[in-house]
Formats: sequence, C-alpha cells, structure tokens
Amino acid sequence: MTTPALIRLTIATLIGFALLIWLGQWQLQRLEWKERIIQRIETRTERNPVSLEQAVERAKQWGDPNYLRVTAEGRFHHNLERYLYSISSDGEPGWHVIAPLETASGRVVLVDRGFVPDDRREPGARQEGQVQDIVTVTGLVRTSEKPNLFSPDNDEEANQWFTRDLGGMARSMFPGGTVQVLPFFLDAEASDVPGGWPKGGQTRLELPNKHLQYALTWFLLAACLLVIYAAYVWSVMTGRRS
Repeated sequence: MTTPALIRLTIATLIGFALLIWLGQWQLQRLEWKERIIQRIETRTERNPVSLEQAVERAKQWGDPNYLRVTAEGRFHHNLERYLYSISSDGEPGWHVIAPLETASGRVVLVDRGFVPDDRREPGARQEGQVQDIVTVTGLVRTSEKPNLFSPDNDEEANQWFTRDLGGMARSMFPGGTVQVLPFFLDAEASDVPGGWPKGGQTRLELPNKHLQYALTWFLLAACLLVIYAAYVWSVMTGRRS
C-alpha cells in the first residue's frame, strides 16, 4: 500500500470511528431522555387524581401535562363521537371512541372513552354504553400527536381519524369555535361501562427503551473498525517487510 493510500484509509477510518462514537453518544442522550419520561409516567400515574380545574392550571405551569391523573364529572355528548383508529393489545383492529364531556361549570374536555372493535363502532351496536346521566371519569391527560410519515390523513367527513388531533376533532365537533375545548384529551381508565363497551384503560404506559443496547452496539462497531484497521495495516506492513 502506498503512503497516500494509507493516509486516505486512515482518514476514512477516523471519520467512520468518529461517526460511530457520535451515534453511541446520541443513543446515551436518548437513554437519559427516555428514562426521564418513564420516571415522569410512573410518578404521575401513581398519584391521586386531581380535579379538571387543577389539571388546567398544571398544564399551564408544566407545559407538558401528559399522564397526569384527573377526575372529571359531567355529561357526554354522545352524538359528537369521533373515532380514532387503533389496534388492540390482542391485535384486533378497531377504534377509540372520543366524546366531549361537559361539566356543570360548562368546561368541555374530549374524553377517549376506550376501545371498541370495528363491529361495535356505531353507537347502535353498544347502546347500553351511551350513558345519559352525569358520570365521573378518571383518566390520564394526553395531548395531540404529530402524524408520522406512514400515518394516513385524517378523514373528517368519514369520521375516521388516524392521529390524535385535538384541534381538528374540536373544530369538527364545534364548527366556528363555538365551544372552547380544554387543551388536552382525557384517556379514561378501565371502569364498569354498561354493556362493556367502550373498554377504557387503553393508555400504553410501557415505553420501549433499548437505547443502551443501541449505544453499546455503536461503540462495539467503533472498536471493531479500529481492530480491522489495525489488523489490515499490520498485515500490509509485515507483508512489505517480508
């Protein structure tokens, strides 16, 4: 190997090594970020629920009120249900039923009442669960989601939603902004619903956390790159001497 070729190989190896180390460091940063989220979820979900008014204040203070436990009392407007596509934990396709809950003070919060299979989407297929009385709902605060590259577009006219879009759902329920909706959803916890549908308690609290494994993989690849480089250069140099 000529000296210029060795220099180019060394530069390429150093660039690759630096990139692999950077990726490992980035995964360690992601690990720290994910552990903070997991700790926040554990802390907030284990607390006693707060009132809807307290949740609004804490949302203003914290900026991110996700997973705060809240209790709200009011009546559902079942005629304004919206349906968010989902897959159950058993792999069954279906919908999350999202309905506005209006409190005695006039506050309106969108409640994800839970999951129904596709054949239970229409209210007539679960009439018992359309409770008309005042109800008490305890659930977890959730905010809007951003669609990813693979998310279908929400279809407002067909009432088929594929991302949790609070603004879009609120506008479709109350055109012209006639009703002020609170700036978060409330995911209902599991409870006894007449007829059994919708099934609450669908919030996924276990987040995947493999960032440490990913980081170790990148660092191992970086070490392997150096070993391969050193072995190759050694073989070239010893072959040249012989």
